[in-house]
Amino acid sequence: MKKIITTSKAPAPIGPYNQAVLSGNTLYTSGQIAINPETGDLVLDDIKTETIQVMQNLKAVLKAADMTFENVIKASIFISNMNDFIQINEVYGSYFNDDTAPARETVQVARLPKDVNVEISMIAIK
Repeated sequence: MKKIITTSKAPAPIGPYNQAVLSGNTLYTSGQIAINPETGDLVLDDIKTETIQVMQNLKAVLKAADMTFENVIKASIFISNMNDFIQINEVYGSYFNDDTAPARETVQVARLPKDVNVEISMIAIK
């Protein structure tokens, strides 16, 4: 059985999907982009600020499922420009302990929703 996870502390979905779905002890988050949940505005000042907003949105979704980044076992990062990887990785890495960081892939894509520069989704377990 699946349970839909929602929070007002992360952006509302912009399509036919939910912020996250909990199935048993496994949480599947939808991809988060840098939308400020309070204003609905995109946060695109620079790649670090954008990535911080993405991670804060994911943090809120994890919290709504009573989890933290320590529960994350897999992350998928989609970026529009591989030249931004070092800065994105720096911000992303600050949310994890190197010894227990999740598995991950980082993929450059041609385009992301709302023409953002980074989108991240995660899988977590309790």
